[in-house]
Amino acid sequence: MARSETTKTRPLAVVTGASSGIGYELAKQFAQKGFDLLVVAEDPGIVRAAQALEGLGGRVESMQVDLARYEGVEQLYERIQYAGRPVDAIAINAGVGVGGDFARDTDLQAELNLISLNVTSSVHLAKRVVKDMVERGEGRILFTSSIAATMPGPFEAVYAASKAFLLSFAESIRNELKDTGVTVTALLPGPTETNFFHRAGMDDTRVGTDKKDSPELVARQGFEALMEGTDKVVAGSFKNKAFVAAAAVLPPTTTAELHRALSEPGSARH
Repeated sequence: MARSETTKTRPLAVVTGASSGIGYELAKQFAQKGFDLLVVAEDPGIVRAAQALEGLGGRVESMQVDLARYEGVEQLYERIQYAGRPVDAIAINAGVGVGGDFARDTDLQAELNLISLNVTSSVHLAKRVVKDMVERGEGRILFTSSIAATMPGPFEAVYAASKAFLLSFAESIRNELKDTGVTVTALLPGPTETNFFHRAGMDDTRVGTDKKDSPELVARQGFEALMEGTDKVVAGSFKNKAFVAAAAVLPPTTTAELHRALSEPGSARH
């Protein structure tokens, strides 16, 4: 396929979980700032998202694939290689939540799928892409973690643990890569106005019904932090920053109770 001069000179960004929410808004940020895009999600909405993003200028390609499967990540990396272009930036954003009582309520398969998507696929995809970036001596990686990474997460136990993993992983490889020209940034949103809480079965929780941050704001702050090469950014409202600051000084038993008040099933009625 012939490439135009514009395509050759525009940087390329890959965004996973880009059919809606924070991922879609991250893709918009890249498109508006002159990037071509490869946007990825497991649902067919990614095709509509790509069509909307094309209206912002630049080339946009979409891929519908389940990154919770090993083969799905390999297929995405093959697509990246097939493009024959370096990945200048990647937002490893795809993720899912599961809410409820771990011992008595939640589904094991749903939680194992959560680990496969949030944790395993993030490591897998980063492993493939970062080697190419190091060889070139440049590149930017953004991991979408959460403020839930900074404290225990009762009634979101596996989700919070997955986001804590991502934060630790991002900060660790950032240090390893400090002399390579490749930067790693962790995005820590708070509750954001997306379909996340409904999909996680948390419509009857306080956090599910409270006012939330806009995904546009979270994505803009994440994009700016990525382009500046910042270690991490707590995005959204000041309340999120206060929550993270409290988590740094309060004992885990206390922060677990704070989280429980937000995430316990039925807490929306209290």
